[in-house]
Amino acid sequence: MASSRSVDPAELRAAVLAVSGWLRGEGPDPARPELAAAVRLSLRTLAQDTPGHTVEVRVPPFAAVQCVEGPRHTRGTPPNVIETDPRTWLELATGRLGWDDAVAAGRVTASGTRADLSHWLPVVRL
Repeated sequence: MASSRSVDPAELRAAVLAVSGWLRGEGPDPARPELAAAVRLSLRTLAQDTPGHTVEVRVPPFAAVQCVEGPRHTRGTPPNVIETDPRTWLELATGRLGWDDAVAAGRVTASGTRADLSHWLPVVRL
């Protein structure tokens, strides 16, 4: 799981701006450390904004966080899991892609009755 340390909004914004050209389809693929920073900071921001342990959000290979208030998950596979790739996550996190559209297109897998992040996205706007 990602760190619970508070995210500096300026650090989040800088990390996401570093990959924004790529997200718009106007820039080269970002370096792995840049992409990792944008994913990790935006996921930690989600967890900070929606504290809890009911939903696990996974963006392999970079990070996973637990968030959303409700029953605490402690062992085994969580009942509410969301998984997506780094590009899709960052598009969701920045508001470039809507939750329902991402799920309908199969870009996000979401299982469980609480596995819906639409109320908490985007976490940053550019």
